[in-house]
Amino acid sequence: VQLQASGGGLVQAGGSLRLTCEASVRGFSGYSMGWFRQAPGKEREFVAAIRWGGGVTYSADSVKGRFTISRDNAQNTVYLQMNSLKPEDTAVYVCAAGTDWYRPEMISSYLYWGQGTQVTVSS
Repeated sequence: VQLQASGGGLVQAGGSLRLTCEASVRGFSGYSMGWFRQAPGKEREFVAAIRWGGGVTYSADSVKGRFTISRDNAQNTVYLQMNSLKPEDTAVYVCAAGTDWYRPEMISSYLYWGQGTQVTVSS
């Protein structure tokens, strides 16, 4: 399984970015997908997740109302639309795939991880 994240960049506070994660895996629609982020000197933290069918999502409180996760199972792709970005959103964002939806905010729920894409929000 390979996960390729893209779409990061430098944006001013209040701006938007859309991250894309392309998965090279058979049966993509059977995986739950998550986005996590890690800022320098901090632990990796959960951002958002979407269940295999796409009808159920879960987001961290810090991004609710600003970030939206979605997926296109026909394209083996998951997206993270990020609006109203803040400097504290600056981090490397990574996508992950798993088969467990019991605790989608947990790192241990995911089997496969991508390499990440850098998001930098300037004030």
